[in-house]
Amino acid sequence: MREQRRVHFDVDGLRLVGDAWGEPSAPPVVLLHGGGQTRHAWGGTAAALARAGRLAIALDLRGHGDSSWAQDADYAIDAFARDLCAVAAAQSRKPAVVGASLGGLATLVAQGELGKPASAVVLVDIAPRTDAAGVQRIIGFMTANPDGFASLDDAADAIAAYMPNRPRPRDLSGLSKNLRRGADGRWRWHWDPRFIAGDRRPTATQDPERLERCAARLGVPTLLVRGRMSDLVTVEAAEEFLALAPHAKFVDVSGAGHMVAGDENDAFTDAVVRFLDEVDPVR
Repeated sequence: MREQRRVHFDVDGLRLVGDAWGEPSAPPVVLLHGGGQTRHAWGGTAAALARAGRLAIALDLRGHGDSSWAQDADYAIDAFARDLCAVAAAQSRKPAVVGASLGGLATLVAQGELGKPASAVVLVDIAPRTDAAGVQRIIGFMTANPDGFASLDDAADAIAAYMPNRPRPRDLSGLSKNLRRGADGRWRWHWDPRFIAGDRRPTATQDPERLERCAARLGVPTLLVRGRMSDLVTVEAAEEFLALAPHAKFVDVSGAGHMVAGDENDAFTDAVVRFLDEVDPVR
């Protein structure tokens, strides 16, 4: 298996940065993180996909991580969907796409309206209709510390308070991948602040009716993964999605919240690998 390596894609005047695992000739899987995260959210899952014989590409979305910030502050869902289409078109064949939260919304729009770039879709704790209180809780966390943190310990404390179900890490080196240290010595989240506050932010462009139409047009093998403790996708929302896409499969991961891939990584990864092996066996 090829070692992890840096890759990039030039899209719409932006440079999108990612990490790739696996052989370049293997069936590709593109992994899109949620809003406010980075490609590092997928490390364990991407490595497991490569061991299973696939090429895993974990991408930093525009405005996140090491990818470019949008000069025009275009962080509408449509922009993320266009980016996905461009990255998919650069692969040797149509990739499977695993999209968490915002990455899943982009996948829905791309697949439902922009030419079906994916061969299979995994939606991670996202559905056309999400719980309003859960959305506000996430936004509240993301906007709670505009001046950043004095230390990584302070950032870890804030995360632990927000996600009490997840053990607070003792080793904070992984956390440093999601924050940048500014010239003033303070640590700030690794994303463009306009992503959450600008006029073309994802929440300002989210249309449940439109997303429902996209869900009904998915047209490829689909898996919905929900964290059983999720405060974003309710059981009812999952059932509504499955009615729109009756061909889709559903997994409810016990003990996981909205950040399913991080909360219960082994269970989540196993579900994704099994699903892809069923719908697109590695030859």
